[in-house]
Amino acid sequence: MKNLFRLLCCLMLAFSAGCAIPTRTTDNKPTPLLLVSIDGYRADYLDRGLTPTVAMLARDGIHSAMQPSFPSLTFPNHYTLVTGLRPDHHGIVNNTMYDAQLGKFSLHNRKAVSDGRWWAEGTPLWETADRYGLLTATMFWPGSEADIHGRHPDHWQPYDGNVTPTQRVDQVLAWLDLPPDRRPSFLTLYFDAVDHAGHYHGPDSPQVDQALRETDQAMARLVRGLRERGLFDKINLIVVADHGMASVPLDHSVLIERQLDLDNVQVVSLGVLAGFNPKPGHDFAAVEARMERPHPHMQCWDRTRVPARLAYGHNPRVPQLLCLADVGWRITTADWLASHKGRISIGEHGYDNAAPQMRALFVAHGPAFRDGATVPPFPNVDVYPLMVHLLGLPPQQSDGDYDAVKEMLEPAAR
Repeated sequence: MKNLFRLLCCLMLAFSAGCAIPTRTTDNKPTPLLLVSIDGYRADYLDRGLTPTVAMLARDGIHSAMQPSFPSLTFPNHYTLVTGLRPDHHGIVNNTMYDAQLGKFSLHNRKAVSDGRWWAEGTPLWETADRYGLLTATMFWPGSEADIHGRHPDHWQPYDGNVTPTQRVDQVLAWLDLPPDRRPSFLTLYFDAVDHAGHYHGPDSPQVDQALRETDQAMARLVRGLRERGLFDKINLIVVADHGMASVPLDHSVLIERQLDLDNVQVVSLGVLAGFNPKPGHDFAAVEARMERPHPHMQCWDRTRVPARLAYGHNPRVPQLLCLADVGWRITTADWLASHKGRISIGEHGYDNAAPQMRALFVAHGPAFRDGATVPPFPNVDVYPLMVHLLGLPPQQSDGDYDAVKEMLEPAAR
């Protein structure tokens, strides 16, 4: 019965007004779409010549750089890619957040990460696909292990950093080996070694170069597996990053307690983007007045006065006072530095999303895409309407613009 429902949904999509389906398989499913994230792959890493598989996909398909959404952090931007919403609109406003009803959220808080209420302000692509009868599979994508609006992807796994790049690729290939009536039409794949190396060793380190090589080897395994299955020229493949990476010397720390009495505020987050909320019984207006004055290596705003171009500050999860470090600096405390000695990141992101160091990789390859085209940089919110079009789905409300990216496609696929 469920398979019949999916077929009927696909048929409805094929004839629905304003919902063009550029390519279909013989069983009336859309051409499969695989979204790959190489976390922390800065756009100019491609120029290092260390990732020949990614370079081949770029050479034979579409290549560009993306501007991440602000803040240029992992969870906010991964959710932007699959919702088309900026963080201020989808609610994942930072890797570390506070919500008056839900409490605290952080990357390592597994209970919060898997709680769909944190993610419910956005509608991820796998949810829309499922509603219209398409099967989905996610190999470690932020949000995919949460029950969002009562739905998960059809296939998903809780994040486990011990799962190797090879095992991740093999799982995606195994999903593509399923019988046609169980095979996903939309899949995701996530790699994180490049990001980890960038944090621990800096973006210009030999360790980042080695992570690039190893991740490209996994991509080569993916391409080889697709070729063996006769799928390489029959699948639309989009390879992205969530953000870039900037070098941060160990001594480039703004010690926030020298500017702000931390006993007088609720500390929501530290790092590149620090956030503070009022604490009862303290004059927060006076705190803000002092912090919004010029400071070396950082700038602070009340959330209502964040520059408009950052499109940030309206969501209630955004702290009342924000302090953004200059590129190449971090905001922290002396106690935190002392307790993390030897484990301090010397590569960071989260900065102003206009900074060149934050630009992220974008590569697309497949039957829907033009061959060998380099297109100007664009905001990452535009990836969502592109994917919705490729799958022939009705778009949810988003901040993206399909018209800005449709020239990437072959004329017949637009």
